[in-house]
Amino acid sequence: MTRRLGARARKWYLVAHIVSGGAWIGIDAVLGILVATALISGDPAVVATSLQALELFAVWPMLIAALLTLGTGVVLGLGTKYGLVRYWWVAVKLAVNVVMALLILFALRPGLYDAAGYGRQLAAGQTPQGDPAGLLYPVIVAPSLLLFASVLSVFKPWGLIRKGKETREPARRNDRPDQTLRTGRRGGGAEPVGARR
Repeated sequence: MTRRLGARARKWYLVAHIVSGGAWIGIDAVLGILVATALISGDPAVVATSLQALELFAVWPMLIAALLTLGTGVVLGLGTKYGLVRYWWVAVKLAVNVVMALLILFALRPGLYDAAGYGRQLAAGQTPQGDPAGLLYPVIVAPSLLLFASVLSVFKPWGLIRKGKETREPARRNDRPDQTLRTGRRGGGAEPVGARR
């Protein structure tokens, strides 16, 4: 059995989780603004600057925010009643976070470096090779997935993954463990020995 976080520690990890997730959403928003500016601007200097800025700030801060969100989420999952794979909404959030962190590293990073190279060629007055329009896909998908994960955190849908013996709550609990239950009174319910009638 895992050790539960204390109330104060849980709150601090929750704050770190929310802040790192918010930073990730903010970095994605700036990425979207820069990509949109590069795609709609007719000024080659603005396009070049926007694309070169992507390389400078987007990849590593976004990956750090993703990893912080993942790390604090894992600690919260292991240290609270929700667990990592006990509830569907937690497992889906975990999967989304892991997949997005891997996509940042292995798909977005090369694309942003290529776009920055396109911007450098454009700034140097050369005819650039490639097309930065390919960055439009991650600019739409990433914020959508982050919004989906945020909604899951608030509404907590779908319930338990597996409803086995060990996860079901008893129909009625005894509030005081030193009391024993007796049955057979009219109405069929159990009541603690010594309870008032």
